[in-house]
Amino acid sequence: MEVLQDMTQREEMAGSRAEGARRAEGAREPSPVRPDPEVPEKPVRRKFTAEYKLKILAEADACETPSEICALLRREGLYSSHLSRWRSRQRAGALGALKPRKRGPEPDPVVPFRKRINDLERENERLRKKLTQAETIIDVQKKVSGLLGTQAEKGNGES
Repeated sequence: MEVLQDMTQREEMAGSRAEGARRAEGAREPSPVRPDPEVPEKPVRRKFTAEYKLKILAEADACETPSEICALLRREGLYSSHLSRWRSRQRAGALGALKPRKRGPEPDPVVPFRKRINDLERENERLRKKLTQAETIIDVQKKVSGLLGTQAEKGNGES
């Protein structure tokens, strides 16, 4: 019985030590609601409307200190690179430049023709090789028939 009480007291002391250490470090009480541990299969990319971007830029311009801008960015879940990119696009063409764009390089209008040209060049090279091979075979056949033809004539003439 004493062993059981002794173990219980040790567990309580360990728990209170851990709690004291947690409080000393400034850690908060664990929240009763736990986030969902499941990772989504594919993360969803955030898309910002032009109106939202303009609103955030106006709020950032109204901020007087860098700490206010940092607080705004934290509150909205944005990065400073968002602000700089949105400002440069705003200077480039106002509202139209702030509309969401497709990611990736700009499509090259010449690319479809370039692909077709590359395909035709490959086919041309393949056909040239076949032609060279066919010409070699024909040359060999001519030489063989010439040799056989002259020997056949000599053989026919002697009989």
